[in-house]
Amino acid sequence: MHSYTKVNGRKIRIAIIGCGRISKNHLTAIEKHSSEMELVALCDTNSEILEQYISIYKVCGYSKMAELLEVEQVDVVALCTPSGLHAEQAKIAAKYGVNVITEKPMATRWQDGVSMVKACDQAGVYLFVVKQNRRNSTLQLLKRAIEEKRFGKIHMVHINVFWTRPQSYYDQAKWRGTWEFDGGAFMNQASHYVDLFDWLIGPIDKVQAMMSTTRDIEVEDTGVMNVRWRSGALGSMSVTMLTYPKNMEGSITILGEKGSVRIGGVAVNEIQHWEFDEPKEYDQQVKAANYETTSVYGFGHPLYYKNVVDVLRGIEEPETDGREGLKSLEVLIAAYLSARDGKTISLPLEY
Repeated sequence: MHSYTKVNGRKIRIAIIGCGRISKNHLTAIEKHSSEMELVALCDTNSEILEQYISIYKVCGYSKMAELLEVEQVDVVALCTPSGLHAEQAKIAAKYGVNVITEKPMATRWQDGVSMVKACDQAGVYLFVVKQNRRNSTLQLLKRAIEEKRFGKIHMVHINVFWTRPQSYYDQAKWRGTWEFDGGAFMNQASHYVDLFDWLIGPIDKVQAMMSTTRDIEVEDTGVMNVRWRSGALGSMSVTMLTYPKNMEGSITILGEKGSVRIGGVAVNEIQHWEFDEPKEYDQQVKAANYETTSVYGFGHPLYYKNVVDVLRGIEEPETDGREGLKSLEVLIAAYLSARDGKTISLPLEY
């Protein structure tokens, strides 16, 4: 393994690749950490959007990522591009010795995800996969309860993602709703929820899924998934982008021998049920952890960026690196294989 280059004595220089919907969350996070980070360049293939961003953020803009890396001195790039482009772009960054933050999902194909991790390993650069939902106050409390084994044996876990994405959403860009660049409801919109299965409950043994498509797109907009964990726990997940008339619920319920919890709201932002056989002092924080969310993205990006800054300064380990990102990608790919072939898929996908 390489020793990673630390950035000290100056601000961390970051470039944003892709100026679409999610880039604003990254730009806000960079602003919040302006004492530690500075935006040095932007990249987008759409010249109109690029011009708008250049005039707002007063930095140079490029239509090609390689050209940006050739000209600018950059420590880290944030990939806010269509998911199917992440692998190629991560490899370009690695070639230039630049650290990578990639939006979810890290890739749309299993081999692409694996090759991203390898390329960044070989170049000695960090690969950060954005999992901002893990930083939500509600989920942090849940993670703590699980780590303290307050549930005892976990019997059952269920996740609902009942959101809405009208046809007009998919029509915004040609890449949306395609297998190559986007992935469907599980891989794109609900991937943070798929991530909770491994992060909270542990290694998964088997996956079964069924999916359907109503919108005029290649990929699924609705699906169900059953999961068996190596611990013996069973779980399921129901996802749809067809909820009428607006986003309704993003929830997780965990039932164990000594505890029951349900976190709901539009995006796991309300602890609706919290009951354990043995109370703990931080149970008082449950009410305070609930928050109003204006968007399903939550408020996690600035918190996620704090970890990136600390890692690049050499004082922290990455919370979600490429290997961590591969865990949820593996579950997603297993779900797609299961739905396609009508089979139960065992993990790991390869040895």
